[in-house]
Amino acid sequence: MAKTAILSVLQAAAVASLSSCDSTPPAPAPPNLVFDGLPVTGTRAFAEGLGFTHCADTGSAMRCRRDGVMLFGTGPYQGAVDVARRQEAGFRQLTLWHDTDQSAVFKATEELARQGWQRCRTGSEDRGDQEIWTKAGAPVRFSMDLSYWGKRRLRVLPEAGQPTGRCW
Repeated sequence: MAKTAILSVLQAAAVASLSSCDSTPPAPAPPNLVFDGLPVTGTRAFAEGLGFTHCADTGSAMRCRRDGVMLFGTGPYQGAVDVARRQEAGFRQLTLWHDTDQSAVFKATEELARQGWQRCRTGSEDRGDQEIWTKAGAPVRFSMDLSYWGKRRLRVLPEAGQPTGRCW
């Protein structure tokens, strides 16, 4: 009987501690940011308003997609924003890719170079992991996968002065 009472108290304490984890309010969504007509950060409603309406629960986020995305006149690409499970947390980047052509996003980076964006690489000199594209005064930066397993992606991220890696 004493064992049962102790177990009941321990179970109640465990349930109480688990439920207290959920009481933390979600981080507010980042401000809505649009670049070249595309959502970069913001709320789900903002992304849906810009055509990212095909939403599916991935287990860790709500992925809202749009087909036929154009960037600087290049594409069309597939695009997605991943809204954190708690909608108030919003999304913090836009991801672009091409379903059948792994080289397609290189057209966008060629246009970035033409427009004066600076290319830097992360990782080792012989095996860079990402190409980072920045431009003074731009509200965004671009990050393209160099080593990849699936679809090569080009991410559009808010510029926050993060390190860029080695530039040349």
